[in-house]
Amino acid sequence: MTKRRKTAIYLVLILVACITIFPFIWMVINSFNTEENIFRVPPSFIPDKLFEKDMFENYLVVLRDYHFLRYTFNSIFVATSAALGQVFTCSLAGFAFARMKFKGSNLVFGALLATMMVPVQVTIIPEFLLMMNLGWLDTFAPLIIPSFLVGSFGTFMYKEHYENIPKDLEDAAVIDGAGPFNMFFRVFFPLSKVQSVTLFIVAFMNNWNDLLRPVLYINSTKLMTVTMALTHFQSQYSARWNYLLTGAVLSILPLMIVFILLQRFVIEGVTHTGIKG
Repeated sequence: MTKRRKTAIYLVLILVACITIFPFIWMVINSFNTEENIFRVPPSFIPDKLFEKDMFENYLVVLRDYHFLRYTFNSIFVATSAALGQVFTCSLAGFAFARMKFKGSNLVFGALLATMMVPVQVTIIPEFLLMMNLGWLDTFAPLIIPSFLVGSFGTFMYKEHYENIPKDLEDAAVIDGAGPFNMFFRVFFPLSKVQSVTLFIVAFMNNWNDLLRPVLYINSTKLMTVTMALTHFQSQYSARWNYLLTGAVLSILPLMIVFILLQRFVIEGVTHTGIKG
């Protein structure tokens, strides 16, 4: 590849990156502005309240008056519980499909993968009726318990990983008298750190961004999640755009923190995989 072509590719990538990140930058800038200044023409990319004492007024109002911190903690609890549940059940299912072969296991695994093609809108009505009959409406249970069911993506990821683990480790565990669960928790699961962290991040983000289930199951204001709060915020308070943008910025922060804290495990796992391969 010539130097000129490489430079052109880098310029195109930089342009695409700028276009992608521009809405986020605009949102952060206008989260410090008043509602009137957001729609002024020509637009300004410098907040009017920059370095003034009331620079963080929008954030104080959203956190204090609209109880956004409570909604954030609700989402953190729901997303974390659901993500941990999915890691637990998918890792067990992946181990079973990879190491505990039984008659018809491939058929069952194929049926599980086929559920990836079924949209959530198809199953949400029977799921709602089930949750209603169980008396779980207006609780966090309908937002968390379904994630404990085996997910096709996570199970597939764990199965592929466990099938590549040398059988010598399994034989050594059997010689030491380890049963299936002991073997899983002491040998296989500790070797799947990368898969567990990856699935946790994906499941956490999916549950954090979920709006359909909270709208269906949650009625109490004190149980609202962040996504619910943003829509409720927009309709009930006549779309106060400065506060809405501030809430959107606050809702992104936990996702960024989770990714920053866990990305080193993913990078470490990829590096070790490359060395072993």
